[in-house]
Amino acid sequence: MGNLATPESVRKLQDTLNAKAKERPELRFHALYDKVYRKDFLAHAYACCRANKGAAGVDGQEFADIEAYGLERWLGELAEGLRTKTYRPEAVKRVWIEKENGKLRPLGIPTIRDRVAQRAAVLVLEPIFEADLQPEQYGYREGRSALDAVRGVHRLLNAGHREVVDADLSGYFDSIPHAELMKSVARRVVDGTMLHLIKMWLEAPVEESDGKGGKKRSTQNREEGRGIPQGAPISPLLANLYMRRFVLAWRQLGYAQRLRAHIVNYADDLVILCKGNAEQALAGLRTLMGRLKLTVNEDKTRACRAPQEPFTFLGYTFERCYSERTGRAYIGTRPSKKSIRRLKSQISTATQANTTWMSAEAKVQQINRQRTGWANYFCLGPVGKAYRAIERHTTHRLCQWLWRKHQARGRARTRYDTRYVHRKLGLIHLRGRTWSSPWANA
Repeated sequence: MGNLATPESVRKLQDTLNAKAKERPELRFHALYDKVYRKDFLAHAYACCRANKGAAGVDGQEFADIEAYGLERWLGELAEGLRTKTYRPEAVKRVWIEKENGKLRPLGIPTIRDRVAQRAAVLVLEPIFEADLQPEQYGYREGRSALDAVRGVHRLLNAGHREVVDADLSGYFDSIPHAELMKSVARRVVDGTMLHLIKMWLEAPVEESDGKGGKKRSTQNREEGRGIPQGAPISPLLANLYMRRFVLAWRQLGYAQRLRAHIVNYADDLVILCKGNAEQALAGLRTLMGRLKLTVNEDKTRACRAPQEPFTFLGYTFERCYSERTGRAYIGTRPSKKSIRRLKSQISTATQANTTWMSAEAKVQQINRQRTGWANYFCLGPVGKAYRAIERHTTHRLCQWLWRKHQARGRARTRYDTRYVHRKLGLIHLRGRTWSSPWANA
């Protein structure tokens, strides 16, 4: 949602709900559903969805269509459907996103109408459940970020928690059981209409291409009673809420104290850092995830000892590093090889021959955006080596692209060089960005 400001009336109610939830951990909330279709909540929910952009759902309706129809009229009709309880969600459009390893990951795209209704529900529910989420949980929370989770892991390693469980769950979002999830929701929400609304979203059918130009629909989620669609606005909150069960059980059943083991969790990614035995922690992870009806991905989950055995979390590799000034060894973080390869691949795609119709200035601006976003995230630890690799790849690809664009004679790097793309075209220097980065020059 970027820097989209929350209207004062929405923020005021959110603050009230959050304060009540914090003050009384046992409190269950009754009258919530009527807030979902309040004009200010739906208008802000639409603005949030609009800011996030996103593709059309199964109905093909886009934001421009809604605004041509009349936004106030459209929101009024959605509010009326919710108020009279005639609202029914459409099927979720499923598309498949290719991962770096060639495998496909499902992404669920609800219609804009359903996204706005879900976002409005999140605006009501999130302040309540935020009071219950645990310090170990960093994902999808205001004031917390993936970089905070990386820093949390780094602090624990430096405090001597060197026995590590590098964990991976198989299809976390697709595996969350509805009955147990709804119990977690109902622990705080007693409003039956709100619970029914959430259940409708969980059980919505999925529509995807049949590969033959047609469509096919599945009600697998409803039939199996599990799964929440990645891509739906309410899914991050529900995913956090269910992961909370694991975090609490870890402490309540004594694993944290017995193994001096701390969890760091971001969405469906987690590591466990121990002073005790990592193999015992791994056994505990398997046991608890089994009870939660979740599956540990054994191919990607392992126990290791840092820094002798590097491990990767949220794109960062934690390993033994050496100071360039003193030669002193320390535990540091670097952008993982996979994250570097991914950015190089994006730059290669951006500089393919079929893009030479763009102006050189526009192309450099596009690459600057890609690299700046990447460097804003990969700014912790000794990043200089990774930045240099990205610099070399970028200037090579840009010089080749310019050479093809202008059909120049001779070698590309003879006609166009590093100085030209930086000084003439404005390609940013990544290396200068490390000067003020936390522990970047350690």
